[in-house]
Amino acid sequence: MPFSSLGLSESLLRAIGDSGYTVPTPIQQKSIPAVLSGRDLLAAAQTGTGKTAGFTLPILQRLADKHFDRNRPVRALILTPTRELAAQVGESVTKYGAHLVPLLKSDVVFGGVKINPQMIRLRGGVDILTATPGRLLDLVAQNAVKLNQVEVLVLDEADRMLDMGFIRDIHKILALLPKKRQNLLFSATYSPEIRKLTQNLLIDPVRIEVAVENAAADTVEQIAYSVNKTAKAAFLTQLIKHNDWRQVLVFTSTKHGANKLTEKLNSAQISAKAIHGNKSQGARTSALADFKSGGIRVLVATDVAARGIDIVQLPHVVNYELPRSSADYVHRIGRTGRAGRGGLAVSLISEEESNALRLVEKLIGAKIKRGQATGF
Repeated sequence: MPFSSLGLSESLLRAIGDSGYTVPTPIQQKSIPAVLSGRDLLAAAQTGTGKTAGFTLPILQRLADKHFDRNRPVRALILTPTRELAAQVGESVTKYGAHLVPLLKSDVVFGGVKINPQMIRLRGGVDILTATPGRLLDLVAQNAVKLNQVEVLVLDEADRMLDMGFIRDIHKILALLPKKRQNLLFSATYSPEIRKLTQNLLIDPVRIEVAVENAAADTVEQIAYSVNKTAKAAFLTQLIKHNDWRQVLVFTSTKHGANKLTEKLNSAQISAKAIHGNKSQGARTSALADFKSGGIRVLVATDVAARGIDIVQLPHVVNYELPRSSADYVHRIGRTGRAGRGGLAVSLISEEESNALRLVEKLIGAKIKRGQATGF
């Protein structure tokens, strides 16, 4: 099925072609017509399924088809859990809206940077706003933006927003929106909290599931090694060098652990940088750019900082430590094996983590292959 069969305009099809895409992913095939119809949407979609284009493309079309308002009130609001994901969504809006006439104005706002430049930009008007919840409420409090004309609301990675404690902020934002609007909710997992949110938010939604709930993509090979806690850095160094891995995303449980591992890898002549909440936005953006371009081999990240990392051909993901939540395991390894390409997800399991591994296997409904870590 080509993109041209989904009801998108010539301007959008041209932008899709410019991006090198020819065939929509399964979620795009289902979500684009649903969003164009004006229905509410509930989509269970893992990262790497193409879900971002699945809502940015039809939103661009819906807004472009309507009467153009010179004052540019916010007509589409996209909420994301992290800065990185907000930036990624913003890039998608800009890329796909490049040939629209007139051009729709979009912006991205998040915390960790000065608020004044954001206030100035927003007071000039914006059609599509991508934001993290906390910074959006700060801007509302400063009268920099009004949300009373929002026509479409998107909650992207809603499960992650709830995990990060944004539920109160989300309810505050919902209270500022018009009651009559289209609501789109995307989530990789369906927790009881997500189900409760959807019951209160969505009206007769179109339901889309493109992957088994809580499952890992079948393009990802998963392997777990039993490794002494104190030997993990040495074993990871050996894995990277022996296999000549050139692009590896490594997850740690703590910011301190990320810094410590980065130092050890660099000492072993493996170029690495860390991203986490204590790093400035500039440092995080720079590290991610170096990783994408091949300037460094390893990016060490905490779960929150890694949200929004979008590298289509990322070959290797390593769980240096298992996450506290089994659902986060699915999020982590969803960074590889994207867009139908193969990927490898490696987990280094200390004795204390063996029960956590069993819980992961129970969640994904599969036994993870064990590897030999002789001497470690």
